[in-house]
Amino acid sequence: MKIKTSEKYEAVIIELKGNVMGGEDTKDFNDLLHKLIDEGKRQIVLDLSDVKFMNSSGLGMLISGLTTMKKNDGMLKLAGATEKIESLLIITKLITIFESYDSVDEALKSFSN
Repeated sequence: MKIKTSEKYEAVIIELKGNVMGGEDTKDFNDLLHKLIDEGKRQIVLDLSDVKFMNSSGLGMLISGLTTMKKNDGMLKLAGATEKIESLLIITKLITIFESYDSVDEALKSFSN
């Protein structure tokens, strides 16, 4: 899994690419979130448009990220999930705990509502 970050409209966009399998990636992801929190950045959009596969550990990583952000008065929203990833979120009922948007721009706009 590759992680790339960018900023737009006072929000941080975290792009995940490849296979989200948890493991070592979980530590990198959590370290990144804590660094952003320390910098006062609390609006996160997780761009899943380039995620090819996600297993249960990968889902756990997303849940952990959401929990971390909420505990620190932040928000983590999902954007651009492929059909495969979206169906995984629906089957596991995780679609009910995440705010999920079709595009990064829609997710960014939701912060100003």
